Amino acid sequence: MSTKDQDQSGFNVSRRGFLKGVSAGAVATGLMKGTKDAGDAIVDAASPTIVEAGDVTVNLNINGATRKLTVEPRTTLLEALRNRTELTGCKKVCDRATCGACTVLVDDKPIYSCTMLALEAEDTKITTVEGLGTPDNMSDVQESFVENDALQCGFCTPGFVVATTAFVRDNPGATLDEVREGLGGNLCRCGTYVGITEAAYDLAQKAKGGA
Repeated sequence: MSTKDQDQSGFNVSRRGFLKGVSAGAVATGLMKGTKDAGDAIVDAASPTIVEAGDVTVNLNINGATRKLTVEPRTTLLEALRNRTELTGCKKVCDRATCGACTVLVDDKPIYSCTMLALEAEDTKITTVEGLGTPDNMSDVQESFVENDALQCGFCTPGFVVATTAFVRDNPGATLDEVREGLGGNLCRCGTYVGITEAAYDLAQKAKGGA
């Protein structure tokens, strides 16, 4: 038996030979469609639907205003906010839902905007840190962060402000331990946790009517 014959019989099959065999088998299978023996059932697979990539239009309600954006279907909410609306308060740091720097409110619930597609956010109410207050008109949370010196480099601060806003609203009177647990989804690489915790704790006490 020659080497060529050995290849065709299954020994030392080359890549070229394998592909030829697969092609021949596929052609033979196609030719046999429509023929069947008694008792045999032929199931034709549905033809796959091919979706071409391309930009799509999405309408997002951001900080009380409707923004019409053109994005790729794979665009995350984080990317849409930063690159299409110039709302750069939410930061792209880990891009894998571990640091919380990109936290925004979607229907008043804190979410990592890197985990949601822009298309998924349509028909929701999105609030970024820019929608909470401005340097001239800060929210209570932003003022508390300043008073408690709850920032250093400031890169994680917008995410913490957004997360704290939701936490204090939902947990008036929270203890220090509850604050630490409630904000555990946000990380500060500068280690400014003492100031952040105090800012959130003070607000939680005020929310229940404390001093």
